[in-house]
Amino acid sequence: MTAIVDTRRLSFEEYCQLDDSDRRYELVNGELRLMNPPTGRHFLIAGFLQETFKDEIKRLQHPWTCLQGAGVRTGLAKSRLPDLIVVPTEAVMELLDRSAVFQTAPFLAVEIVSPSSSVDDYRYKRSEYGAIEIPEYWIVDARDRKVTVLCLEEGFYEETIYTDNDAISSKLFPELDVTVDRIFQIGEK
Repeated sequence: MTAIVDTRRLSFEEYCQLDDSDRRYELVNGELRLMNPPTGRHFLIAGFLQETFKDEIKRLQHPWTCLQGAGVRTGLAKSRLPDLIVVPTEAVMELLDRSAVFQTAPFLAVEIVSPSSSVDDYRYKRSEYGAIEIPEYWIVDARDRKVTVLCLEEGFYEETIYTDNDAISSKLFPELDVTVDRIFQIGEK
């Protein structure tokens, strides 16, 4: 469950200056929201997808990288912490000694749904990510064993839902070879 932990309103700049490395916060309309620590399954799925994306980036020889835990500014006093983002390596270099909160839209964002984040992932983040024009947004839902891929088309997200042994189609990685079952097998015994 996410909880509001600070009743004062923070600016985006104040958020970037926070010195609390033991906790993860999102900034939502100026309020700090404490994020629960992810589950082991969550980490395994994120790690698998990060390796998969990095392999594709390397194969395609793109000057990009895939990061876990970096922030993305989504509004005047808003910043989200997607589970994964794909960004230009050059943008990472600009943040080497600063808080890793990107002020430009990543190429791709991934959210792995937890019970406490379902509404945010499916509704609010979808709206915020569309507004800043993230071209591709994945919602990975282990509970429902589905992956929703949202691709920005003329300012709106077009949604495709993948289940079971469906091969996931990505505009960013057109030759990606991964199925829904393969993603969720990572978090199973």
